Amino acid sequence: MSKVSPSPTPGFLVWRLANKWRVAVDRAVASLGLTHAQYSLVASLHGMQRAGERPSQRRLADHTGLEALYVSKLARALESAGLIERTRDPRDPRAVQLALTEQGQAVTRQAIAVVQKLLQQLLEPLGGLDAPRTRAFTDELTTLLDAPLAPSVPNDESSQGTTP
Repeated sequence: MSKVSPSPTPGFLVWRLANKWRVAVDRAVASLGLTHAQYSLVASLHGMQRAGERPSQRRLADHTGLEALYVSKLARALESAGLIERTRDPRDPRAVQLALTEQGQAVTRQAIAVVQKLLQQLLEPLGGLDAPRTRAFTDELTTLLDAPLAPSVPNDESSQGTTP
């Protein structure tokens, strides 16, 4: 007699989808000399600059959800590639501000166009990028991302064996 596998959990499905999309974006932007993580950083920086902001590495880390140390590492690599410039914040000498160079702006615009086309393809099962199902999906993801994480509960004997 065979065991029936339990249905995948939402967490597992989100993880699988995130990995699938990360690989797709990595492949799509590779010809521009970017990784998915670098794309996330320059595309976010592009949007923030268009809104008149010159964010610090910390602010960009908060915006992207990436660790500040990882943003620093990505920023140094992107600076070496000539895509961004890093300067000391005149208001806080400990902070580093980021801005796209002219070359960085050009590459980022190309990357955004490539990724928008990819997103249209990836979201086609929901009707495409501007479809009502996609908007509902985006709203649901936003709700989950906006929910604060509960503090960790220590694993003590009094809570073992109970279901929250």
